[in-house]
Amino acid sequence: MSSINNSFFVIVSILSLLAFSSNAQLSPSFYARTCPNLQTIVRSTMRQAIAREARLGASILRLFFHDCFVQGCDASILLDDTATFTGEKNAFPNRNSARGFEVIDTIKTNVEAACNATVSCADILALATRDGVVLLGGPSWTVPLGRRDARTASQSAANSQIPGPSSDLSTLITMFANKGLTARDLTVLSGGHTIGQAQCQFFRTRIYNETNIDPNFATTRRATCPVSGGNTNLAPLDTVTPTRFDNNYYTNLVKQRGLLHSDQVLFNGGSQDALVRTYSGNSVAFFRDFAAAMVKMGNISPLTGTNGEIRRNCRVLN
Repeated sequence: MSSINNSFFVIVSILSLLAFSSNAQLSPSFYARTCPNLQTIVRSTMRQAIAREARLGASILRLFFHDCFVQGCDASILLDDTATFTGEKNAFPNRNSARGFEVIDTIKTNVEAACNATVSCADILALATRDGVVLLGGPSWTVPLGRRDARTASQSAANSQIPGPSSDLSTLITMFANKGLTARDLTVLSGGHTIGQAQCQFFRTRIYNETNIDPNFATTRRATCPVSGGNTNLAPLDTVTPTRFDNNYYTNLVKQRGLLHSDQVLFNGGSQDALVRTYSGNSVAFFRDFAAAMVKMGNISPLTGTNGEIRRNCRVLN
């Protein structure tokens, strides 16, 4: 009798482990059999996009960040608003600034042609993000796959859970901690601002009112960001190498040339100063830690197993 019970227990244990692994674990080889050319397709499409406009690497990195901070990495940010559905694109952190959606559409079209109804938009966004960083000279990492796409979105969560450009250090640390990310993760992921641009409306207060800023840098930025008007005028987050992924973001912070308030607070006599100094002088350490932090962020609350869906069109629910 006990042997039967033991056998039953072993079978139940194996089944429960299988259930857990299928619903909780992402795997780099998830599409190895069902869509073996996936990564080649994504990389090729991203290469074409960045050849047209280098800024798209930064735009898609930002999309992934804003996606993962709302409901987890589930492609909810890609959903369009309709008469009966409110998405996240018009939330304040995304409205008139989130971009790169057409690139994801193109990748999805190319992937669907090769592997119909197989690969999620969430996984496409994760892969495109990595490839954009690599194509601009940054580190590579192995992307765990197997995410599924959300059937829901939350404009209110996008408004309240995505850190803003005027956030102070304690707010940033708390908002990252709420997603299971450490202060170190915050500082290394902020290094993504070594590429991309920001709108005048998001750094105007810093260049006119703040004192922890290099005067020459402030003067240069004021030339294209007046006291009033010009809200959408752009400036590079890294003035040294704005389209190359490197550690100059941290070099700028040490020189008090962070463009956003939320950038400079990482080096302003606080807990992250030492780490910023480390990364400013050690690009190898920055690349290593950035890659690890991107994998960690990509693991925030993914939909797996039978949850969510595999969207045919990234902009609309099936």
